[in-house]
Amino acid sequence: MTRVAFALGSNVGDRRAHLTAAAHALCGRLHRAAVSSLYETEPVGDVPQAPYLNAVVVGETGAGPSELADWIRSLEAAAGRIRTQRWGPRTLDVDVLLLGARTLEAAGLRIPHPRFRERAFVLEPLAEIAADWVDPETDLSVAGLLERLAPADRTEVVRVEAPEWAGAVPC
Repeated sequence: MTRVAFALGSNVGDRRAHLTAAAHALCGRLHRAAVSSLYETEPVGDVPQAPYLNAVVVGETGAGPSELADWIRSLEAAAGRIRTQRWGPRTLDVDVLLLGARTLEAAGLRIPHPRFRERAFVLEPLAEIAADWVDPETDLSVAGLLERLAPADRTEVVRVEAPEWAGAVPC
């Protein structure tokens, strides 16, 4: 089994319901899974859109990159995601952030996720449930990566619900 971290985000429709459904589906496929609190953040990029709700799910899996990519596509499709523009609004965005200590490019995935180190909306929830996880490319822990962010970047991430938000999620 390999430890895996997924980032979840939504800013269209019932954001909480989209994240709950995705977390529920992931937790059903993972062992020893945990879900972070919910965080609200402003969108990245220049496309005008609503704020995002974000969360992270961490667990253990025997799945490889191709299967993980299939999971992501099926979760996003189930939420009605249509890819029309980069950094545009979305019902659900799911990214694989880390897969053990592996670095790879396969099945349309780059692991570790190439921008996770600079995104407080990913690092805050990830640090909540996996602060000690070490990034294989920088040898820094998630907590260390978060500390390196500018204070202004961190204030843009607001915790809106504790981990219990997922309710029936079997993590």
